[in-house]
Amino acid sequence: MEKSKVYYTKEITPESLIRIYNAMGITLNGRVAVKISTGEPGGHNFLNPNLIKDLVTELKGTIVECNTAYPGRRNTTEEHWKAIEEHGYKAIAPCDIMDESGEIPIPVANGKHLKENYVGAHLKNYDSMLILSHFKGHAMGGFGGALKNMSIGVASSRGKIWIHTSATSEAFEDAFTADHDSFLESMADADQSVMNYMGSKNIVYINVANKLSVDCDCDANPHDPEMADIGIFSSTDPVALDQACVDAVYHSPDEGKAALIERMESLNGIHTVETATELGLGFREYKLVSIEE
Repeated sequence: MEKSKVYYTKEITPESLIRIYNAMGITLNGRVAVKISTGEPGGHNFLNPNLIKDLVTELKGTIVECNTAYPGRRNTTEEHWKAIEEHGYKAIAPCDIMDESGEIPIPVANGKHLKENYVGAHLKNYDSMLILSHFKGHAMGGFGGALKNMSIGVASSRGKIWIHTSATSEAFEDAFTADHDSFLESMADADQSVMNYMGSKNIVYINVANKLSVDCDCDANPHDPEMADIGIFSSTDPVALDQACVDAVYHSPDEGKAALIERMESLNGIHTVETATELGLGFREYKLVSIEE
């Protein structure tokens, strides 16, 4: 079987972001959602609007996000809109908080834990999607990339808790005591539901591996990165994409990678990739193609 292609450039610029998208040879049609993390106020590692502006404009895309489940500045629509404006996203493109007017259930087929995934109701308004992720560590998932952005990120506020608790509770406090590997597996379940709902050929994925903190952009006080930026990766296969980014951290000559590796390993972050593979969402074996050659 032919390996999935993952495209790579070490250059992190608006121009290289467009090139890495074009390298996939895919056209996103109709109403295009660009799913990012808008970043918790106080943090500073989220994707720079000046980096993504030209690509979002070229796609005629709408930046989409959902409210968070945890207390902060993005768990209510009113405060979230303020954060989106403060972080500069409203100035570069139309924006949409997809669960502003509620949520919709979408089915999970043969999932490990979930039978339904609850996503922002506005997801139904889009024909195609770019999952544009900041690859970095995460205090619960080990790392965050395409698979986390498409699962937790597209889920409504309530849906996020449903994933965190592996469909056992809707109480926020239970998210911190739920079985950890079941949570990682539930993210893969949620990924499957979004891919099936949108159509796998209508979604493409880009990971920007910069500002490689051990903490997520949902953290208002993230640790400073301890390793240098790596570059930008893209693929039509989210499993291969996240695997390639994990591999790039391990293969980096930067000794500062130890902190991020410890975060990923201590939380068994790769298990989401393993489960997504098992669910048929993609392949861990890939061919890395530099667009700089």
